[in-house]
Amino acid sequence: MKILAVDTSAAAVSAALVNDGRLLGDFYLNIKTTHSQTLMPLVSALLSTTGTDIKDIDVFAVNAGPGSFTGVRIGTASVKGMSMPENKPCAQVSTLEAMAYGLPYSDGVVCAVMDARCSQVYNALFRLDGGKVERITEDRALSVQELASELEYYDDTVYLVGDGAELCVKTFADNLPSVVLVPENIRFQNAYGTALAAEKKAKEDKLCSSDALMPVYLRLPQAERELKARLEKQAQKE
Repeated sequence: MKILAVDTSAAAVSAALVNDGRLLGDFYLNIKTTHSQTLMPLVSALLSTTGTDIKDIDVFAVNAGPGSFTGVRIGTASVKGMSMPENKPCAQVSTLEAMAYGLPYSDGVVCAVMDARCSQVYNALFRLDGGKVERITEDRALSVQELASELEYYDDTVYLVGDGAELCVKTFADNLPSVVLVPENIRFQNAYGTALAAEKKAKEDKLCSSDALMPVYLRLPQAERELKARLEKQAQKE
């Protein structure tokens, strides 16, 4: 089973091609360029250098959120466009879960955190045991302090991954000695982890059609939140 996976959920962009669990190619860029400009050339180069025809792809996978609102939309729209002509199935992968698959040979708890601004993070916890990834919590948005209070109950090593990891280290690592900041080269989400998570979804018959593939947001975009706040404030005055 050949899986083409992409990630555009944050600043970096990546694409990976996996065949029956074997990584054939993995392209990653972390430059200040819009994903709408870099993703498809990256995918095209990946397919070309691996000698793969897009018609030979069995599953198209994407980190569908949480993450950058614009980035997530670019990723899901691109996968919809690639999968639709041949009516190929899609894997809608949690960005946070994809991070956990980036540490397959560690044992302990993965704390995946993405900076959601305003002292909040998008977060989910996963347990790693012998190469297996088990979800502990659902994806959620919570404050850094709330997360710190929750991690106090874990005796296992807690691996911090994601672009919110440094924020968490600065906030509560001194009080939680079991928390470990993962090295930068494996700290951030990568399409390879997306492909591994998608492979599990395929085995569990949890794939979806291109029509059903949708971005996943844990909270409203900032513009909508600000509009909602203004409307509520105006209603209070009236």
